[in-house]
Amino acid sequence: MQVLKTILWALLLVVLVAFSVANWEPLVTVQIWEGIVLDTKIPALVIVSFLIGLLPMWLFHRGEKWRLKRRIAALENAQKANSLNYARHNTETIRDRDGDGIPDSVDPAPDIHADEDPLDPVKPAP
Repeated sequence: MQVLKTILWALLLVVLVAFSVANWEPLVTVQIWEGIVLDTKIPALVIVSFLIGLLPMWLFHRGEKWRLKRRIAALENAQKANSLNYARHNTETIRDRDGDGIPDSVDPAPDIHADEDPLDPVKPAP
């Protein structure tokens, strides 16, 4: 994309130089207000007019780009915080039913079998 922009600006510069060379001699009288008259060359008038039209749109473009970058950064930060909270609250807890500090999945001799629930109201206590 940068190459395309460079080619476009170079082409615009070549056209502007060709226009300036072809129209350098005649002077143009521009009446700004009553009593204020400016005699200038056509290329200078074209360049100033181009810049007057380009500057507001360029400033608007830069402002929108800045605003969108800030918005994207805020959304990315919110997503990161949300995913960390989700991971923190939805991780599976390691089961240690007998309380000996060894998880039931690796305990070689659990005091309570993993399929049994010590507080099951349907099964009578031994």
